[in-house]
Amino acid sequence: MKRVTGKELTGKAKDGIIHLINSGATTLDATGKQRKEGKPAMKPFWEINEKEVEDCLAATRWCPANRDYFRGGGYSSNFLSEGGMPVTMSRLNLVKGVGPVLQIAEGWTVEIDPEIHKTLNERTDQTWPTTWFVPRLTSKPAFKDVYSVMNNWGANHGAISYGHIGQDLITLASILRIPVCMHNVEEDEIFRPAAWNALGMDKEGADYRACATFGPIYK
Repeated sequence: MKRVTGKELTGKAKDGIIHLINSGATTLDATGKQRKEGKPAMKPFWEINEKEVEDCLAATRWCPANRDYFRGGGYSSNFLSEGGMPVTMSRLNLVKGVGPVLQIAEGWTVEIDPEIHKTLNERTDQTWPTTWFVPRLTSKPAFKDVYSVMNNWGANHGAISYGHIGQDLITLASILRIPVCMHNVEEDEIFRPAAWNALGMDKEGADYRACATFGPIYK
């Protein structure tokens, strides 16, 4: 970062960031202009008030779409997400011989120095919306640093949800018999069926054994 921009990241972003940037358009809720207890949020549609609708629109520029990606033209929603929102990044990878495998990374949106943002943003398509994301780091190898998170991620795409919902996704995956290969959720927050206990103390390994033994329910 310092080599490219001449500056260092600070605050929650000091250990590194992931550039979440969508090719063309994304939900305007991600502007962070909605509020819960005075803090940036993404709310269910029935909780969004008229002022928040207007604030989300006001924070968004509508840029002509990049025709290399969108041959039919149209517009791209361009904005920069506010920092301070708890979010969960997830991804399903389809692995031959295994089936779907789930990855989860909880973290936060952050705001960075405007000059750093400008330098980094100009290295890609400037019409696309940007969210700067910091995953929660742990002692697990895949989460020992921010680079390791992306190095272990299936590809450069993910689904971003408001709130830390990793424990719910893990429970749902166990019900559907989808193994979880990577997550940064605290173990005491996770619920899996009791049958997993008979399949080893390594819970992620037990995921694979349980899903193979009991068979998929998602079909």
